Amino acid sequence: MAPGSIAPFIEALKSQDQTLKALRQSGKQILGYFCTYTPVELVHAVGFQPVRIMSGPGTVSVADSVSPAFVCPYMRRALDKALSRQYDYLSGIIQAYTCDAACGVVRVWEENIPGEIFHSIPLPYNDNADSRLFLRAAIQELIAKMEAIGGRFSDEALEASLLLYGDIRNLVLELYRMRYDWRMPLTASEFLSVILAGFVSPPEEYRSMIGELIADLRYSSSPCTGDAVPVLVSGSLIEEPAVLDILEQSGGKVVADDLCTGLRNFQPPSGEGSDAIERLIDRYMNRFPCPARSRATDRAALLAELVERSRARGVVFVFQKFCTPHLADHPFLVEDLKKRGIPSIMIEMDETGANEGQLRTRFEAFFEMLGS
Repeated sequence: MAPGSIAPFIEALKSQDQTLKALRQSGKQILGYFCTYTPVELVHAVGFQPVRIMSGPGTVSVADSVSPAFVCPYMRRALDKALSRQYDYLSGIIQAYTCDAACGVVRVWEENIPGEIFHSIPLPYNDNADSRLFLRAAIQELIAKMEAIGGRFSDEALEASLLLYGDIRNLVLELYRMRYDWRMPLTASEFLSVILAGFVSPPEEYRSMIGELIADLRYSSSPCTGDAVPVLVSGSLIEEPAVLDILEQSGGKVVADDLCTGLRNFQPPSGEGSDAIERLIDRYMNRFPCPARSRATDRAALLAELVERSRARGVVFVFQKFCTPHLADHPFLVEDLKKRGIPSIMIEMDETGANEGQLRTRFEAFFEMLGS
């Protein structure tokens, strides 16, 4: 791998605030979102820049005054930064209805943070004709709200946005295929940086960055796991790479993931239908599921398929503290994996991050067991 291959992604993350502030000052409207069920193609199609809100490291200092302590660390840190006016480049938030915490925090932002639009998109849980008609109406409502603050929608613009994001997802899925085949020379934290950069970069630029990265990585022709134990990481989101660095320094190698900041954002790359909105609806109704939108039984089968595809020897669950959907699914998933002969371990992250010493001890014991 060329040494500078991931440099653009690292720089995009490092300079995201300055870049987004400059973009806003140039007249571009920027809308934030928490969850990857938010239809970014639609936001882009009306002429706005969709940006996933990154909470970053740090402890909570002022969010306690407007939110309960049992909200997950990601939401609390993001809210804390918002109250400190660190997201002043945002014109508002668009959030697909997934977990209760995310949608509740949107309302807290609306009450406490200046903005032009704060909107939650109601997503049907069942996929049928009536559900899709309902979602089409919800999309039209969102279009009207975005047009009211300066957006301009057209079917042609949505077609172009669907094509753009479909290209990006297909490119990223090519990286995943390299990872499954153990031909990925990036570390887990480097891979995470590549993914996270896409949440804060203009999609046109990110598509070029990913294409250039793939051109560099194609030259890797030998397995990249060495003596490390291949594992799958499952959970909600990971923003800080420390836990992944500790995992791989302790003898593991991430060869697959089931994360919001990972595969769930890209599978499937696009949808089918007779018009652009129908293809948008089809894509989000068939999203690779998260526990807030699916049954544990369905997720268990998909998790097992990922383990088989990547030849992972075990699963590492990494959860945000108080993430009820993931924690509720966990006992069933562990039991199902156990029946299939797949060991697992669970790590819970709080606002202080990872305790390196404890993590190393637990990971080393887990990988020693898998390697024996």
